Amino acid sequence: MIKNGQVLGLGKGAVQTILRDHKIVRVLAEEGGRASRGSIGNMPAYVEFLNKKAKIDKPDLDAIENWWVERVKKFFEAKPMLFQLDTKSSLRAVVRDLLKQAEERQKQDTGTMFLGAVLQHLVGAKLELVLGHEVEAHGAFVADGVTGRAGDYRIEDVVIHVTPSPGEALLRKCSDNLDQGLRPLIITTFKNVPVAETMAENAGVAGRVEVFDVEQFVASNILELSKFKAAGRKVTVQDLIARYNRLAECENNPGLLIKGT
Repeated sequence: MIKNGQVLGLGKGAVQTILRDHKIVRVLAEEGGRASRGSIGNMPAYVEFLNKKAKIDKPDLDAIENWWVERVKKFFEAKPMLFQLDTKSSLRAVVRDLLKQAEERQKQDTGTMFLGAVLQHLVGAKLELVLGHEVEAHGAFVADGVTGRAGDYRIEDVVIHVTPSPGEALLRKCSDNLDQGLRPLIITTFKNVPVAETMAENAGVAGRVEVFDVEQFVASNILELSKFKAAGRKVTVQDLIARYNRLAECENNPGLLIKGT
């Protein structure tokens, strides 16, 4: 039943309860179950459709619910993250905000490691800006061993490893890089730089592995490439976002894309 545009029993709380059962905690609509003037006739039509189907065979309500949940996931995935460049925030703060958005999406959708993917493709986009040509796009979670890569990116003798969570396996890769005469570079989040440096020390490769935080790695180059000019920063950021989105398309998840503001 619809009364004053509200579907009876289908408010925000009821909608979010169903979504939480499917491990979705993002709010679909603050006024859940409320029909607009243009869609107010959709619910009676949908109920009529279900009733007609029930006369033919018993509907699988779990399958119907799962179908709608998949539509909700697609709805959320279609919304890009924001790279909000403004005069009130440092470039590091802007990058940090983007990473926070990725972390939040990761908490809300446990099936996708958003932060790792954003880190990798952001670094790839930054490398393209510096090098002046495209780098190879590959999924953030395709194992290096499968593709024969020494790391996520290789530039001359430098092998770049991008990760939000440095671990022992990563340090073994760095040791292998060193054994092959290569120079490993770890790029991680600001808070995990000390973790990576400690692990490098424990692995006996301290002083031989570069460790950078992604905020400074990206922000410093935006400043340099824009020649520290305000107008240049905006153009450089637009270029960075375009390159990031090209690289992130390989993940086949619209929720990983970025929109500049």
